[in-house]
Amino acid sequence: MPYLLISTQIRMEVGPTMVGDEHSDPNLMNYLGATKRNMLGNHFWEYYVNDAPRIVLDKLESCGYRVVSMTGVGQTLVWCLHKE
Repeated sequence: MPYLLISTQIRMEVGPTMVGDEHSDPNLMNYLGATKRNMLGNHFWEYYVNDAPRIVLDKLESCGYRVVSMTGVGQTLVWCLHKE
């Protein structure tokens, strides 16, 4: 069940794009050029890239991922992807 969530806030044209959490596949995060960080006040780690979501979605498509759903939550956009 290789599902993946990516998200961006406010301005989807420029990024950054959140691409994973501390349990994400490190090889995939490396391929995306993601950096692991812990934001002040959060009790979890996340991976992000400075790319716009469109760039990230194109990279994930080349790895076999397909968008299953997309939604907006407040000023956040979230995509759910799946790889067979």
